[in-house]
Amino acid sequence: MSLDHRLSAEHEELRRTVEAFAHDVVAPKIGDYYERHEFPYEIVAEMGRMGLFGLPFPEEYGGMGGDYLALGIALEELARVDSSVAITLEAGVSLGAMPLHLFGTEEQKRQWLPKLCAGEMLGAFGLTEPGAGSDAGGTRTTAVRDGDQWVINGSKCFITNSGTDITGLVTVTAVTGRKPDGRPLISSIIVPSGTPGFTVAAPYSKVGWNASDTRELSFDDVRVPVENLLGEEGRGYAQFLRILDEGRVAIAALATGLAQGCVDESVKYAKERHAFGRAIGDNQAIQFKLADMETRAHMARIGWRDAASRLVLGEPFKKEAAIAKLYSSTVAVDNAREATQIHGGYGFMNEYPVARMWRDSKILEIGEGTSEVQRMLIARELGFAS
Repeated sequence: MSLDHRLSAEHEELRRTVEAFAHDVVAPKIGDYYERHEFPYEIVAEMGRMGLFGLPFPEEYGGMGGDYLALGIALEELARVDSSVAITLEAGVSLGAMPLHLFGTEEQKRQWLPKLCAGEMLGAFGLTEPGAGSDAGGTRTTAVRDGDQWVINGSKCFITNSGTDITGLVTVTAVTGRKPDGRPLISSIIVPSGTPGFTVAAPYSKVGWNASDTRELSFDDVRVPVENLLGEEGRGYAQFLRILDEGRVAIAALATGLAQGCVDESVKYAKERHAFGRAIGDNQAIQFKLADMETRAHMARIGWRDAASRLVLGEPFKKEAAIAKLYSSTVAVDNAREATQIHGGYGFMNEYPVARMWRDSKILEIGEGTSEVQRMLIARELGFAS
């Protein structure tokens, strides 16, 4: 595998396109959406027309025929400006459409992927439950076979893109039986939005990501056809582990974008803000903060691109994905804290982007596997049982 993580001409063109979109379209509008806790349908629709939701999917299903590196590039550039928009894309692709692409039947792909790739519809991934966060194997939601239908009962929490006006489906993990030793057989089942008994709660009141959609879901005798099983029965646990491995690469790219955005905003502010007769950026204390912030963002970028390259080449990438996610999320929090400090009192005002970045950064150490879980995975790859 090449260790040269410089972008190809095609990937660089994509980066520049998304960079321009983020600065020209997202940046002027997203602050208002964020303060109103409103989903940015207009921006999402334009992202769909650009093909961003179809980046890593084959053209035959309406995708752009790209790869996971392309998705990461788009996520990083978007997150340099705003994380709500970036997480909407990340969840729409990695959690909404990717399970169908990897494990769906041909009929399921034909039915769902074209609209998901076009951004005309969003999908969600119903994994986390109120009593089982990091312990994904502790799923309590059940799906019982009744003739030619599954009957689903249970609840999910913290589910992104699950209650928008354009949400079309949620892929739900549920216990569909027991192994001889009593352990649960977990399967994945597609539940279309609007199915009777499927209730979507009001949006959460969150610390950050306020322009993204996150909700609790409940299932009360929800009936769907047996054909809505995604992949093999009992393989849902293995399937979502694969999805989470790939998703960590995407979240690492997003976190890197936030970290770099903190550098961008802080450099600009340090050159414009004057105190004691000169720009604050003339002070070596500020320069050293900025140098450390840039170094962290640079190394995070190398990490996620390395993991993405391994994924694209079909090489093992689980350890590299965990490392990238762990490091980049830590870097995002560190850079957001320093950016707020550089901005002083203005860093605490929501009119400045770094205030959003500070609020948005912490969840990156929690979602798609906490930092503790990433350390556990890395230790396992080093040969230690946990």
